Amino acid sequence: MEHASSGDMAIFWIVVGLRFIVPLFIPRYPLPAVVAALIIDGVDQSVFQAYTDLPLEGYQGYDKALDIYYLTIAYISTLRNWASLFAFKVSRFLFYWRLVGVVAFELTHIRPLLLIFPNTFEYFFIFYEAVKLRWNPLRMTHKFIIGAAAFIWIFIKLPQEYWIHIAQLDATDEIKALFGLPPTATFSEVFSAAPAVWIGLVVAVVALIALAWWFIKHKLPPADWSLSFDSDAHQPAFSAEQLADAVKAQIERLVSWHLIEKIAMVSLVTVIFAQILPGVRLTNMDVLIGVAFVIVLNTVVSHWFARRGIGWRSAAAEFVVMAIVNFGIMLLFDALWRLEGDFVLSNALVFVLLLTVLVVLYDRYWPVQYARFNEAPAT
Repeated sequence: MEHASSGDMAIFWIVVGLRFIVPLFIPRYPLPAVVAALIIDGVDQSVFQAYTDLPLEGYQGYDKALDIYYLTIAYISTLRNWASLFAFKVSRFLFYWRLVGVVAFELTHIRPLLLIFPNTFEYFFIFYEAVKLRWNPLRMTHKFIIGAAAFIWIFIKLPQEYWIHIAQLDATDEIKALFGLPPTATFSEVFSAAPAVWIGLVVAVVALIALAWWFIKHKLPPADWSLSFDSDAHQPAFSAEQLADAVKAQIERLVSWHLIEKIAMVSLVTVIFAQILPGVRLTNMDVLIGVAFVIVLNTVVSHWFARRGIGWRSAAAEFVVMAIVNFGIMLLFDALWRLEGDFVLSNALVFVLLLTVLVVLYDRYWPVQYARFNEAPAT
């Protein structure tokens, strides 16, 4: 992109910036934020094609990495928000199934892997959060939860993964071809080709929404609470003392389930980003060792603070401090191992910010789940 115009780069960074920032709202406003992230993911390439001259040959790699970024934040938010332990366990399996599949794809570029490891987690997350808008999720039986996950897997995600990754078809391009337009046609040209069709589609969508609303209002069980998109509206609040007790239950030993999961989760996500960032010449083993090293040091620092009763007033303050600490660790790592040409400052910043965001969110939200269930998530 070194020869791209300033306008093209402005559009590129606005879209990419939205893909990084919007997911940060998922923990507090899960459904609207994840749907917004999904929509941005669906239209970003079309925006680039229509309004820029940027080369997009390698964008699918970036797209997959950014998908995993917002899905990881969605998964971490389930620690904070989900009252159904069984639904959480199902979502955890679906998330890691997809995460392992994407890592395998990035390392081998075998497309059928994305069909074998479909992104069922995303729509299962949306399903649960949609139910939670009006009903207590604890009313859902284990059979109903498994049935919902199976339906999403078989009838929604498998066809979608086949369309995108096996047939390699683009919905926008197919729509343009349907109207006899080239892939470079703008949205206004597509609308002008058949305005009556698009108006009819809008009417159909409005009618479908009205029908869905009628079905929800008259056919489903009475709502348990009023509609709210705020995840804190209908769940118990935990006091600072309860959360402190949850942390104390785990800081007596360094090695715990939470440390193991953090290392596994962040390492896999970082390996995916390492495949698409330009100039990264570290091996996957280097990345895994480096991530584990940083997370263990982060945990030591966090335990040191917790044992002295020092807490963080806000996630932003914790993020800033830990980002500085982690960048210092990265520089120390480079000095000790003399990575020389393998160390690129821009890549180091991306890795530090990515790692810090995920670790800070995870460390803030697992005590909430521990306080809710009074047990470690692994049980």
